[in-house]
Amino acid sequence: MWMRSTMAYRASFVMTAAGNFAATALDFVTIMLMFSHIHALGGFTLPEVAFLYGTASTSFGLADLLMGSMDRLGERVRDGTLDTLMLRPAPVLAQVAADRFALRRLGRLVQGLLVLGWSLPRAGVDWTAADLALLPLTLLVGAAIFGAVFVAGGAFQFWAGDAAQLQNSVTYGGATLLQYPPALFSRELLRGVTYVVPLAFVNWLPALHMMGRPDPLGLPGWVDFAGAPVAAACCALSWLVWRAGVRSYRSTGS
Repeated sequence: MWMRSTMAYRASFVMTAAGNFAATALDFVTIMLMFSHIHALGGFTLPEVAFLYGTASTSFGLADLLMGSMDRLGERVRDGTLDTLMLRPAPVLAQVAADRFALRRLGRLVQGLLVLGWSLPRAGVDWTAADLALLPLTLLVGAAIFGAVFVAGGAFQFWAGDAAQLQNSVTYGGATLLQYPPALFSRELLRGVTYVVPLAFVNWLPALHMMGRPDPLGLPGWVDFAGAPVAAACCALSWLVWRAGVRSYRSTGS
């Protein structure tokens, strides 16, 4: 329904999608401006940083397209309109994710794919069969992990009432964090995004493996390929949190 509504005004859709593309592209323009004054950032060249940027942005863009509406859940909890969704014969999670579905978010996804495509032949990756299989898996795993964070953040709003900004600090903030080399950050932060909120599995660990870069935490080599089970665990945990949140809902004022 929301897609049909969007496409009813195609010129508006094109302009908003282009604006979304341009706004997100400014992030990479900033990186390019930095490299106009330096040769390496955290030991990474521009194509290598672009590889990190492209993988993180593509995964996040896909998750944002599918689950980005979760940050509106707090409003529905506060005003009681979530009751309407719970009365319909469809999963509440699917309805919340589809609520005001914003097709314009394709701009972010396309921009990430373009940067990734530019970086692939330039990032110095000695492509093997394992790397060729790992790349698309990394993008899907990253989208699943970000999607799990969206769902868990949305579920938290059942108790917090409005935690959209806290959720955005992990999702949008995490996507920005992963666009840069891990060597720029403290070991405490690296441990946090590996063991607590496993954003490192979105792109850092597999990307470092593909580029032949050492892992700053010195983890075993097999961890670079553990993204799929980590994503499955994140999705399962977020589903449990979501179910707990739905069961605790007592309409407006709860």
